Amino acid sequence: MDRSEWDWPAVKLSALRLGRRLGVLVPASQPNRWSFVHIVPSSEPADKAALRTGRARSDDARSFRVTHWEFEADRLEGYDHDLGAVRIRNAEAADEAALLAVLREWRLRPDGFEHSWDTVGP
Repeated sequence: MDRSEWDWPAVKLSALRLGRRLGVLVPASQPNRWSFVHIVPSSEPADKAALRTGRARSDDARSFRVTHWEFEADRLEGYDHDLGAVRIRNAEAADEAALLAVLREWRLRPDGFEHSWDTVGP
């Protein structure tokens, strides 16, 4: 069965449900800048309790914050990368369907997102 370009790859949907952040590099407004979109899943007290026992809790009813940031490229190497940061846009998504709606509006396909440790974002 073919997967639609607006369907999440299973491993990335699982990561979101486990509360893992995803990100994607997007074109910046100027050559000396880097631009990223981050998806941050909501966190509940049950997530913190699970982490204390060394587990991650899956939740298919999470909400999400989606933020588009732009950074000065020469500041990404140090600890002060947020000094030149500009938030371009921000959206809240109440659930997975609303998250897909935000990504469609922003023209960002789900399969372009990577785990936070695989992205070049801060």
